[in-house]
Amino acid sequence: MEDAVSIGGGVPNPVPVTMNALRRGQNRYDIYCATCHGRNGEGNGPVVGPSRFPAPPSLHTDQARGYADGTICYIITKGAGKMPAYAGQIEPEDRWKIVHYVRALQRARNPRPEDYQ
Repeated sequence: MEDAVSIGGGVPNPVPVTMNALRRGQNRYDIYCATCHGRNGEGNGPVVGPSRFPAPPSLHTDQARGYADGTICYIITKGAGKMPAYAGQIEPEDRWKIVHYVRALQRARNPRPEDYQ
């Protein structure tokens, strides 16, 4: 994981955050990520279980929330741990839109004080 953090961490998300980008990110997340990570990013997708696949990390951990956008995109692209690479399945721009959607999931679970104003 050190590799993903150091390689992708300095790359900013080039895709602006818009409702269309979030909707597309959600659509791609639901297709490619929710199977393992679950609809809410908790690591409890439908293929996870004792006789199936091991649970992936929750996307709501301090570690996951601390990843730079570039790190998350790098992990989607190249894979990490038991997660395979998705470079062949998900277009580069869609990977960045998934990152925006993951951030929205994280922020919904861990709102900031300014979200209440």
